[in-house]
Amino acid sequence: MRYAQGGGLTAERRRSRERIRYEAGERFGYGERTGVIAKDLRVSERSVERWRRAWREGGMTALASTGPPKLPKLSDGQFAALEQELALGPAAHGWEDQRWTLARIRELIARRFRLDCSAAAAVWRLMHRHGWSWQCPARRALERDEGAVSLWKKDVWPQAE
Repeated sequence: MRYAQGGGLTAERRRSRERIRYEAGERFGYGERTGVIAKDLRVSERSVERWRRAWREGGMTALASTGPPKLPKLSDGQFAALEQELALGPAAHGWEDQRWTLARIRELIARRFRLDCSAAAAVWRLMHRHGWSWQCPARRALERDEGAVSLWKKDVWPQAE
């Protein structure tokens, strides 16, 4: 189960789901029907069927949580160090302009931590998991007259009555 915020289940939520599976496992022992268990536990029948199959093959231990699906490549301490490096800006790391791209962040991680993130998508998930978002700099017209813009912003329009 995945969520829009970029992560999977939290450790607390995984434990909660594990308790539900254990409760289902106890009810399998009593011979209860799949539909009744699914309705009472507020889960899909398909999930209950999958748990029942695992329970038949491995007992209650087969219903235990296997942990998060994929551990992050950088620890929280390493990510804090990465944020400090990002705060220095791309120019401090040898790039000409002041834009961080996923490819550049990936290269910085490889240089700084000697870790290879296989794709830009992995870097995106890492950044998103820590609250970073995609930003696009506003492009300004070359012909833009800042003096005229500041006057226009100060101009007060007459109010309709």
